[in-house]
Amino acid sequence: MTPAEEHRRIAGVFSDRVRGTRDWDAPAPVEGWTARDVVRHLGTWFPGFLRGGAGIELPAGDVDVDPVAAWQVHADGVQALLEDPATAERTFSNPHTGDLPLAQAIDQFYTADVFMHTWDLARATGQDERLDPEKCRVMLEGMEPMEELIRSSGQYGPRVDVPQGADAQTQLLGFIGRDPLG
Repeated sequence: MTPAEEHRRIAGVFSDRVRGTRDWDAPAPVEGWTARDVVRHLGTWFPGFLRGGAGIELPAGDVDVDPVAAWQVHADGVQALLEDPATAERTFSNPHTGDLPLAQAIDQFYTADVFMHTWDLARATGQDERLDPEKCRVMLEGMEPMEELIRSSGQYGPRVDVPQGADAQTQLLGFIGRDPLG
């Protein structure tokens, strides 16, 4: 699957959870966050990431005024960037990641984040929490060898113990510091 196809799929599921949200002030599984903050996070960190690493400005909405519209503007902007033929020739440069093809950087850092935060929004708002089990397995396999680096980044909480033999989603969520059983 191309980065554009993967983003369309993952952002589509997140978009369904956004449209299904009825209480934007509902507490999210990330300490101190609400459902609105989950959307705000995705719509704020990534534009700065792109601006700094590739000089790209994404369109933005106002999550405080209309989180559904703000998310849609953001997701459509990312999708348009991934579908733009010129993106194949662009490079993302960052002192922590080095130089990467832009589409690969978006897929690796941003689309993966949307995937994980889909669970946060679903949990906060009482919606379907199921994530693609194969994507969970692949992400966990890719993240586990970098656990020390990931933990030191401050982007993930302490690992939450889950039962031995738990499914890939439960394992991934525990790895990133969520309590999927609580």
